Amino acid sequence: MKKVVVFNRKRVERVVALTVALFVTANVLGGCGKKVSDKDEQGRTIISVGSWPQKEGTALDRMNVRKEAFEKANPDVVVEPDLWTFDIQTFYAKATGGKLPGIYNTAFTEIPEIINSGYSADISKVLKKRGYDGKFNKQILDLVSKDGGVYSFPYDAYVLGMAYNTELFAAAGLLEEDGTPKQPKDWYELADFAVKIKETTGKPGFLLPTMKNVGGWIFTPIAWSFGVDFMEQNEDGQWKATFDTPEAVEALQYVKDLKWKYDVLPANNLIDGNEMYKVFGVGDAGMMCAAGLIAEYVAQYGMEPKQFGIMAYPAGPKRHVTLLGGGLMSINNKYTEDQIDASVRWIETEYSFNLTDEYKTTLENSIKNSLEAGHLIGVKNMSVWSSDTETIKYRNELIDKYANINPNQVRLYNEFVEDCPADIQAEEAVCAQELYGILDGCIQEVLANKDADCAALIKNANHDLQVNYLDNLTY
Repeated sequence: MKKVVVFNRKRVERVVALTVALFVTANVLGGCGKKVSDKDEQGRTIISVGSWPQKEGTALDRMNVRKEAFEKANPDVVVEPDLWTFDIQTFYAKATGGKLPGIYNTAFTEIPEIINSGYSADISKVLKKRGYDGKFNKQILDLVSKDGGVYSFPYDAYVLGMAYNTELFAAAGLLEEDGTPKQPKDWYELADFAVKIKETTGKPGFLLPTMKNVGGWIFTPIAWSFGVDFMEQNEDGQWKATFDTPEAVEALQYVKDLKWKYDVLPANNLIDGNEMYKVFGVGDAGMMCAAGLIAEYVAQYGMEPKQFGIMAYPAGPKRHVTLLGGGLMSINNKYTEDQIDASVRWIETEYSFNLTDEYKTTLENSIKNSLEAGHLIGVKNMSVWSSDTETIKYRNELIDKYANINPNQVRLYNEFVEDCPADIQAEEAVCAQELYGILDGCIQEVLANKDADCAALIKNANHDLQVNYLDNLTY
């Protein structure tokens, strides 16, 4: 048995960063006591925007034009660029030192920890004032809300489905005459489909990543569907790893069986995210877990729109659940209400439920550019906005207008996203990336070793997550 060993580098760096930041902050406050103003000499509200491009080029030019246009339309606001880009290893030093930008990008992976730490402002009053009630997708809004407050502005979202190669599906008898794929109802039927693909085409029926945290990321929703809860928070706020269970063992055994019982995986067991897209893009796998935007990644490897399809995510023995991911804009918790209002106005210049002429032009040009690049047009990814907003209706109309495929290739995924029958679950609230790394080791072991002990691997993984990470959380 191979023991998974994980060094707690990120948490050590966080503790060091926190200590340094607190020391610097104490000295700065003690030395001068000067508070950074939220207004400039002209009385304009100051906001700073993170992730500002550093290098000369199109991205920087675009942001400068956006800043100029925004300040002209909002003469009561001045925008200050901030070059810092979100990085969890430097975030807490920035936060405790009072150095966070006013607006910074985050992700669903990190936002629960940021909210619990108190470093993201409650923007609910401003959102209500600006007409956002009922405009966000409720399932997504719930994930950035706590105790009646809203602590981030969602701007992008996706859920996992099951991508498939239409030609391999057709060869295996898994494609209907109208182009609709047969839908595996659960993971075990998916394994049966993968066997048919392997037997009829010689190609691996299923593609499973195993490296650089991607394997653990894909494994977590599979495990959820087997009834696994990876962690829980006690009343005292401490987190406990809770996946040393028969359900987790069963989920890992399923992965092991894909290799040793069904024989449907590629011969190479070491596959990261880039290799995953390449293998699928060149037509060397029948199925893989993916969101609708995968079509953009596989096009670079020569996969044509007619070869690509995507359908719903399979259910597990205990649950039907899929993973949600996406992007968020958070606002500095130290900001005044005027600054929060100005920050939301800035965010609205790129992300809004309002169907403006600018939005129409930008979206249509984006779709036309994707079409020219050979990307598949037809997938309707999950949106942060509710289905009755004008922006979603317009987006879907454009997708239908410019679709370059048989719509039945993607219809099951589009229906899955629109009226999702599955639970939609975000990534684990804390230590998600660390968990993925640990699970990578488990997956690699069961695929490399026919005699690997799934129960022992899960027990060690649960222990490693607890002692190396969860026990070191600082809140």
